[in-house]
Amino acid sequence: MNNLNTSTPTAAKEPRSAEQRVYTVSEITQRIKDSVEGEFQGVWTVGETSNIRRPDSGHVYMTLKDEEAQLQAVMFRTTAARVPFTLKDGMQVIAFGSISVYPPRGQYQLQIEAIEPRGIGPLQLAFLQLKNRLEEEGLFDPARKRPLPFLPRQVAIVSSLSGAALRDMLKIIHSRSPQIGVIIYPAKVQGDGAGEEIAVAITDINNNISSNPVDVIIVGRGGGSIEDLWAFNEEIVARSIYASKIPIVSAVGHEIDFTISDFVADLRAATPSTAAQMVAPIRDELLERTNTLATRMQRATYGKLEDTRNRLEEFPHRYGLRKPLDLVLQYRARVEELLYGFSRGADHMLALKRAHLGGMGSKIESLSPLKVLTRGYSITTKSGKILATTKGLRRGDRIETRFHKGTAVSVIERTTR
Repeated sequence: MNNLNTSTPTAAKEPRSAEQRVYTVSEITQRIKDSVEGEFQGVWTVGETSNIRRPDSGHVYMTLKDEEAQLQAVMFRTTAARVPFTLKDGMQVIAFGSISVYPPRGQYQLQIEAIEPRGIGPLQLAFLQLKNRLEEEGLFDPARKRPLPFLPRQVAIVSSLSGAALRDMLKIIHSRSPQIGVIIYPAKVQGDGAGEEIAVAITDINNNISSNPVDVIIVGRGGGSIEDLWAFNEEIVARSIYASKIPIVSAVGHEIDFTISDFVADLRAATPSTAAQMVAPIRDELLERTNTLATRMQRATYGKLEDTRNRLEEFPHRYGLRKPLDLVLQYRARVEELLYGFSRGADHMLALKRAHLGGMGSKIESLSPLKVLTRGYSITTKSGKILATTKGLRRGDRIETRFHKGTAVSVIERTTR
């Protein structure tokens, strides 16, 4: 790096000599740019992300920092589109790129060409991020998963035509249930565009269900690395499986491999061969089971018929049919007995009620004012109103006195109190 004369002239120093060079700001900035960019080409930088910004241009701006310093960084649109995971503030990352100086602002920044999370692979992080997001949306909810049809008439397989997995599934389905029809929807299962082809195939099967009915769909491929299986971790595939009206079996890789499609599908199969066994029951076993059930049903029917025939044969020998008149007389005697008991009960109840009413009549009669007259008392009235006092009587008023037997009319001569 060329040395620059950075001494600052002050009033205390001698005036600048004619030989000392004066640099412009642009010249100093360019010298710094050449020096920094020449030294920091293709460097790896570790730090914590913060202040991430994503403008409409598609570029990603951020700050990388540690405990003592910070570095502005930019990731241009083409590079950002290749990052499989979502960058968030506070992530520890390792970035590869070059330092560049922006002269108009006198700032330097790291132009990122590749970035990965620190301590975990970028694909694994992308898998976990998408899995958590889709699970929060309810795409993995067990309540929405549908059972597979017991005996499908037609199965659709979405897989690669060149893969051994497809040949294994066809062989197993044909050997176990040759009556089941199979429709193959070829699709890329690895590389760029594989996720889109798988999603399109699932959508086409559902859209054509009226003209070409399918009872169950198998989506899968053989084993491989996480990069090989990545098409089944793409969001577009997960959402097409979720939107399917037809039950879907996800059969990706080996037993230890798990993909996003496994969590969304109605059923996960450890391998493609296992998926074929799930959708295709063995025909011979079904026939044997059907014959066994038919035999048991036949025996049960014959036993029921035999029991019914024996009961019909015994029916004419029953007592009621041998002497029907005796049975009628027995019922008649029972009815007469019940009527006699009812009659006696009714008579007894009427006698009780009659006695009760007689007692009530005697009580009422004893309380009658006419009954008092028999003991020598009388009732005096004026104009039909009973007199209990002389108040209001005048000389010459006519009153009527009623005795136990007979009535007398009197004229008032005088009254006392």
